[in-house]
Amino acid sequence: MQSPTISLNDGRAIPQLGLGVWQIPNDETTAVVRAALDVGYRSIDTAALYHNEEGVGRAVREGGVPRDELFVTTKLWQDRHDDAERAFDESLRRLGLDYVDLYLIHWPAPGQNRYVEAWRSLVRLRESGRARSVGVSNFNVDHLERIIDATGVVPAVNQVELHPRFQQRALRAFHEQRGIATESWSPLGQGGVLRDPTVGEIARRHGRTPAQVVIRWHLDSGLVVIPKSVHAKRLRENFASLDFRLGEDDMRRIEGLDRRDGRMGLDPATFG
Repeated sequence: MQSPTISLNDGRAIPQLGLGVWQIPNDETTAVVRAALDVGYRSIDTAALYHNEEGVGRAVREGGVPRDELFVTTKLWQDRHDDAERAFDESLRRLGLDYVDLYLIHWPAPGQNRYVEAWRSLVRLRESGRARSVGVSNFNVDHLERIIDATGVVPAVNQVELHPRFQQRALRAFHEQRGIATESWSPLGQGGVLRDPTVGEIARRHGRTPAQVVIRWHLDSGLVVIPKSVHAKRLRENFASLDFRLGEDDMRRIEGLDRRDGRMGLDPATFG
């Protein structure tokens, strides 16, 4: 199997299903990523904050898959908004790569009020070719409008918390209007949504795991999704979400799980 791709507004494309490596220790990351590459994953999402860029880069270099078939994402932490290009160089050195496919501002950190400056730096990195695409993570509509108004450049991607209990419909509608791809982090709701009776019933009917049903919901919703796992069996199971589809009734039922209080992570309006 091969992941389908989502077209980006800069003419490039991102695999719709990838691997997130948050909280995987650096000394374990290379083995996990290589196992994922063996399964068929071609998109790997890391960040400076994760402290495992070295492990990701080693797997990319030694994993036996041509570099131009891989999509590597890393992110700028908020303490480097005024020093983004140097921070990018440091990430690139840790990765041991000549370029990344996607570089994101990790959080807007509005209290620091430096994310517009950081976005200008990312635009320059894209123009240099060392970051093939640039985008943001955890940006609300007001943050997006501000950087677009200031630069005229629309992010290719906004990576945000998104799962069946927190579906971010208003933000996704804005993304669709502006041609921004939506990427889901914590796509399984930190595992809580897997115990939902509705998800369980749909999974039993399809002969699938609850995780496969939720990942398939992301895919069928047109989202980019990056579930994390360190276990070879679950890596294979998650990737096998590509070989079935949910019905319209399944989609409606999962859409009905959305909650106003469904956020599990930090609030971009106040964090930083």
